[in-house]
Amino acid sequence: MKVLSLIVGLGLLSSLSAQENKVWTLKECVDYALENNISVKQSELDKNIAIEDVKVAKWNFAPNLNASASQNFNFGSSIGVSGARIPADFRSNNFGINSSVNLFDGFANVHSLKQSKLNVEAQDAAIAKMKNDIALNVVNAYLQILFAKEQFKVAQSQLEISEGQVRRIEELYKAGVLAEGDLLNIKSTMANDKQSLIVAENTITITSLNLAQLLQLEGMSIEVEEVSVDIQNQTILGNDVSTIYNKANESFPEIKLAELNILSAEKSVKIARASYYPSLTASFGMNTAYQHRQSTTDISPFLFSDQISDNLGQSVMFSLNIPIFNRYQFRSNVNKSKINYEKIKYNLESEQLRLQQTIQTAYTDALASSKSYDAATTSVGAQTKAFDYAQERFKAGAINSYDFNQIKNNLVNAQSQLIQSKYDFMFKLKVLEFYFGVPFAGK
Repeated sequence: MKVLSLIVGLGLLSSLSAQENKVWTLKECVDYALENNISVKQSELDKNIAIEDVKVAKWNFAPNLNASASQNFNFGSSIGVSGARIPADFRSNNFGINSSVNLFDGFANVHSLKQSKLNVEAQDAAIAKMKNDIALNVVNAYLQILFAKEQFKVAQSQLEISEGQVRRIEELYKAGVLAEGDLLNIKSTMANDKQSLIVAENTITITSLNLAQLLQLEGMSIEVEEVSVDIQNQTILGNDVSTIYNKANESFPEIKLAELNILSAEKSVKIARASYYPSLTASFGMNTAYQHRQSTTDISPFLFSDQISDNLGQSVMFSLNIPIFNRYQFRSNVNKSKINYEKIKYNLESEQLRLQQTIQTAYTDALASSKSYDAATTSVGAQTKAFDYAQERFKAGAINSYDFNQIKNNLVNAQSQLIQSKYDFMFKLKVLEFYFGVPFAGK
């Protein structure tokens, strides 16, 4: 048993280690989130309930069938012909089978079946909307990790530069070429760079944990693969806002859900109106009654006679129900269903307006991000040249450490701004492509 426990334990550790060392692609993250998200699973169960409602609505057209059985015992007496009281005990058994079918109900069952089918489609649309939201959140969290990693590389590179400068200044200080103040300044810069590196490393840990939690992985961070995206490919921006909106309006689940809700509300109105129609029901029955009676004769109370009867009967009945006055209940139900129908129609207009505004904002943000990315690229190019020139001058003693650090900080800020604008632009392009129906990139 101990050996078996050890083997199982090693197997679990190996599995956990493999999971922690796994490098996730963007597609794997999105697929895993969609397959394992608890809210999605709950919505799929709601869909199963809607499917059961369809089955119930179909069976409402079928006749019902019920069987019944009873046994009765009666005890008593009666006055015979001779005037004497004689006992009259008997027992009876009754067996019956009854069935009824709704011949006409104002088409309420027909509309209920159609409505239940619409509700299944609405559940599909609701699930699709939920999956879209999850996918966008996963993509954003994934890109945040990549952004944090690039920030870490910048911080690491700047620390290496500072460490090299400290070694050089120490030699010059020992040689008496530079004052101690220059050495202290560059050491202070190196300390700040170390702090920036620690912050960047913590940001990677936090963003990785955020993605792991979004995927609902237990107690672990996540390692992701670099995404190769051609940020120069801005084909989506060649479309205007109305083109992107029209494409989204045709396929987005929010719009589909709102349209299905309108159709379902329309069926509710028809179901409510069906209460004004006469209803016709047919009933069929078959009953058997068996009775056994034992009593004394009028000649002598000590003589008994048995009386047995067996009755068999069938029945057919048609019931017509005509509503005449119902204390305004039927009319009120119809009016409320009409009001709800009009209210739900506004929901479609609201969803379409919200989608249009969202796409307009996303398009404007993408254009602004494109300009910001271009400006940041230009800035990094200029700051890199300025830093290279300052580095040569600093080595030659033409500028002091304070001025050199200022130029170095300008380069760091420009690089950070470039990374931020790059991933911001990348995400906004992804959002626009998402509305246009382009699937997320990834292996």
